[in-house]
Amino acid sequence: MAETVEVIGADEDEKAQDGTTSESEREAPEADDDLLVQEGDIAGDYLERLLDILDYDGDIDLDVEAGRAVVSIDGGDDLEKLVGPRGNVLEALQELTRLAVQQETGTRSRLMLDIAGWRAARREELSELGRSTAESVVSSGEPVRLQPMSPFERKVVHDAVASVQGATSESEGEEPKRRVVVLPA
Repeated sequence: MAETVEVIGADEDEKAQDGTTSESEREAPEADDDLLVQEGDIAGDYLERLLDILDYDGDIDLDVEAGRAVVSIDGGDDLEKLVGPRGNVLEALQELTRLAVQQETGTRSRLMLDIAGWRAARREELSELGRSTAESVVSSGEPVRLQPMSPFERKVVHDAVASVQGATSESEGEEPKRRVVVLPA
């Protein structure tokens, strides 16, 4: 397994927005990074076994970003099948991987999984959607309701809207039909 582990410091503002910063996290960042690296290692082993069972090729990279373990699988032609329509298979695999990590560590994981660069590409697409929608709302003064999205997708859109002066956003509805509404500020 090709494995790269890079530890990147967590941005406190991002963690605060995400509602995940605790007193103990601020006091012991090294311990947190060690736990996140351990989560990434467990996830990498789990996913490597899965790829072997499926007979898929892929390189697994492990990082720590913004206070969470990030595991990426790249390289194989068959990997698109592990993403599925609108990332549905990817979301399910991420949840299974989180459960595998929880079984080993005894604590709930916030691990993020990306396959074939799908999340990275989707993040760019959603950032552009959030910015352009916010600019449209500022111009028209009318709120816009976007299509239902996953929590990951909504967070990206909220962050993009926040970068446009004169616009704000909020989520409405219940899962799985929860959506972002972009409003004039």
